[in-house]
Amino acid sequence: MKVGGLLTSAGINIGLCVLFLSLYSILRKQPQNVKVYFGRRIAEEHNRLRDAFILERFVPSPSWIVKSLRCTEEEILATAGLDAVVFNRILVFSIRIFSLAAILCIFGVLPLNYFGQDMHHVRIPSASLETFTIGNVEERSRWLWVHCVVLYIISAVACILLYLEYKHIARLRLYHISRATSNPSHFTVLVRGIPKSSTESFSRTVGSFFTKYHASSYLSHQVVYKAGKVQKIVSGAKKVYRKFRHFKGATVDQRCRPITFQCCFCGASSNSFQLLPSDYEQESEKSDVNDSSSSLPDEECGAAFVFFKTRYAALVVAKILQTSNPMRWVTTLAPERDDIYWSNLWLPYKQLWIRHIVTLLGSIVFMFLFLIPVTFIQGLTQLEQLQQRLPFLRGILEKKYMTQLITGYLPSVILQIFLYTVPPTMMLFSTLEGPISHSQRKKSACCKVLYFTIWNVFFVNVLSGSAISQLNALSSPKDIPMQLAKAVPVQATFFTTYVLTSGWASLSSELMQLFSLTWNSARRYLLRMKEDSDLLYSFPYHTEVPKVLLCGLLGFTCSVLAPLILPFLLLYFCLGYVVYRNQFLNVYCTKYDTGGLYWPIAHNTTIFSLILTQIICLGVFIIKESPVAAGFTVPLIIFTLLFNQYCRKRHLPLFKTFPAQNLIDMDKEDQQSATTEDLHHRLHSAYFQFHDTDDVPLEGHSTTGRDEDRSGCSGESSRKESAVDELSHPTLDGLPVSRLRSAVRSLGSILRPKKRELPV
Repeated sequence: MKVGGLLTSAGINIGLCVLFLSLYSILRKQPQNVKVYFGRRIAEEHNRLRDAFILERFVPSPSWIVKSLRCTEEEILATAGLDAVVFNRILVFSIRIFSLAAILCIFGVLPLNYFGQDMHHVRIPSASLETFTIGNVEERSRWLWVHCVVLYIISAVACILLYLEYKHIARLRLYHISRATSNPSHFTVLVRGIPKSSTESFSRTVGSFFTKYHASSYLSHQVVYKAGKVQKIVSGAKKVYRKFRHFKGATVDQRCRPITFQCCFCGASSNSFQLLPSDYEQESEKSDVNDSSSSLPDEECGAAFVFFKTRYAALVVAKILQTSNPMRWVTTLAPERDDIYWSNLWLPYKQLWIRHIVTLLGSIVFMFLFLIPVTFIQGLTQLEQLQQRLPFLRGILEKKYMTQLITGYLPSVILQIFLYTVPPTMMLFSTLEGPISHSQRKKSACCKVLYFTIWNVFFVNVLSGSAISQLNALSSPKDIPMQLAKAVPVQATFFTTYVLTSGWASLSSELMQLFSLTWNSARRYLLRMKEDSDLLYSFPYHTEVPKVLLCGLLGFTCSVLAPLILPFLLLYFCLGYVVYRNQFLNVYCTKYDTGGLYWPIAHNTTIFSLILTQIICLGVFIIKESPVAAGFTVPLIIFTLLFNQYCRKRHLPLFKTFPAQNLIDMDKEDQQSATTEDLHHRLHSAYFQFHDTDDVPLEGHSTTGRDEDRSGCSGESSRKESAVDELSHPTLDGLPVSRLRSAVRSLGSILRPKKRELPV
């Protein structure tokens, strides 16, 4: 690829980013989009916004950037949870390490690569990008020492920063555990694999077992029922209630008649609702009370929530082996109430290992099927082979701008389109595994997406992209290090365009919230749904964490070999730092939290990236016949592995379980403050499976006749106007709205007489 192709890709992506950022700064100010861009804040405030015309709503402004940069880590922790802080720290670590790498490699390594051989250098736009890589350095060159020293500096600083981040996040995790003093999950153990008895129910079996073997600490238990359909009905009823919640305080006419209107799409007639008589409601309530079959299902399953008197007792029971058969009475600490994935709780425990094997095989098959589009995409980067196999394209490919577009922009775009199918597929596989919580399912999907992207985006592109006709390179594992050493400098140009497309463009689409924006517009203008609907989503960690970590891997592997990627990568991390903080503060709602369990994934991926970079550099030094540089790289690999082992022993256990010392101190504080009884009382209702079936009081509704409704129109309109005056848009606070409204009215009064004087 020529430098012109890279500049073409960079220009297209920069133009798209500027366009999307400008559109975002305008669309976020529109009242009809407030649910899209301020969903979390609106959910907390429960406010309705005005629809006043203000000129500032249609002018781009960088105020959202300033607000996201001013936000502190404590505010993110209180607003979005510890997982959001961990994601933010991943971006901070990436900015720090790649800022140093960019300075060292751009000013120290890049000139050595460019002038590595005695050759005639053409103009930079027409030069090949391979002249900026280590492949342009002569064999046995003394300047390879510089590459080795820079590799040492980057690896050492990365390890130091990793240790500091690990220590900081471990401290935050301990704070996260200790501040949740009234968390019922600390007292609760989920028991699975309960043996079935022909004489006793599961509830009696659980009670007798824990009364016999854990009598001093056992408190009570709650058996899980097979009630998937019941819970779907309950969730549907909750959604209906949310849709009609805005009628609170309004009056309803009991004498209303059905109204026939035309549907917006097909034109068919539809009747409005009719109020049922109160006698019917009383009869339905009596029938519901008398019908015992609708209260709770009779079918129990082999799982139960067991409550204990202290946190320490629950931790001990969750970690020890209960019986000699590991497949029975399997205990784990229960997730939080809102985090439970109820549909998987009644799966037989003996079935889980089969599910793991099936999903693993499915993931492997999907990874190999993905080789087809990746191989096709790499063919677009090699025009010579593409012209040989498709001769009818020679006339098109001879044009300069088409060559730059096809080699510089099109491959990464096509790959990005195919990659959009990966997260939903991996989420489906993770669901089939049988996780007991939403956070565990998303964390499992995150690991699968990460492995998939590293394999297909990096390894497959490198090993198959260097020579499309030689796919048998994957069949000889012993030659893979040398193949990587030869191919990574060549494929560094494709990775640069991938960062531009997958990084910059994806951040713009993330900021725009294209799916939510499209659905909100369709709901308002096509479906004619005037009532507010919830557009609250949790942050897609399974999509964004692998994307950031993959860019980090590309940055490490290409930093010394092809440093031209570093400026684009650094801009991606800086832009992501601003965008994601804005999304955490305004858009996404935190429904559950893993307690920082994404950081070990990020740490292990970074260590893998460092080791992979050092192995590739070792292979390059061997190819370039520099034994001294190759010899000094081997100890660096060993030191990195020892550092990783130290971190695993020092900090990783804090992310696998809770420390007993902290839990015992929390138990003592509860005893001293006399809050233990209150905590035990709340445990009985915390994990009640049908907690949402309680009747929701609809207060503030009254019924009136037609005459009363007519007389109350003026009062109702005045209340609406006062409510409109009190509420404001989150991005337009402090504006003189009343003055603008009075100015518009005065101008209208001036223009009306002039309009009347005009001749007919």
